[in-house]
Amino acid sequence: MLNKDEMITGVVLCRLLEGTHHASTSKKQAHKKNMIKFELTEKQKSDIKEAFDLFDPDGTGKIGIKDLKVVLRALGYEPTVKELQTLVADITPECPNSLSYEEFMKIMLIKMTDMGESQSEIIRAFQLFDDDKTGKISFKNIKRVAMELEEELTDEEIFDMINQVDEDGDGEISLEEFIKLFKKMSC
Repeated sequence: MLNKDEMITGVVLCRLLEGTHHASTSKKQAHKKNMIKFELTEKQKSDIKEAFDLFDPDGTGKIGIKDLKVVLRALGYEPTVKELQTLVADITPECPNSLSYEEFMKIMLIKMTDMGESQSEIIRAFQLFDDDKTGKISFKNIKRVAMELEEELTDEEIFDMINQVDEDGDGEISLEEFIKLFKKMSC
């Protein structure tokens, strides 16, 4: 089953890929492909399908909207009724009482990539990368996360990510630089 830490680190990795402003257009398109690839790894598809099947024990191919709220809460999200209605309406304008697997998958992908940008969530994401507790995100940290997420990144791509965010030129990403990245990207 997807855990929130895997989702957060994956989203951050995608954000870092997006943050390489000096990449050529074709390189940016390649990064977008990598983001899509991250979002749809076989393991994640399997985990999302498993979550769906838990709420579809009869195999009807549909789950109730109320079940969606339970799944989102289990993943650490606390959607209000209005947020849930908006999320469902964005996927299926008819606003049915149940969702197909494809609709459920779309909603899960939206939630996986919507971190909410709160300061505490950004700090939590930073800590997930900084597993050696140095107060900085290093090449080694990003490489580890990429490997854990089965994301194929070259050393050059990782160095590019760091260089785009690293304002003080020390070759690592500080918490302050990390927060600035997210604030810039949420505008």
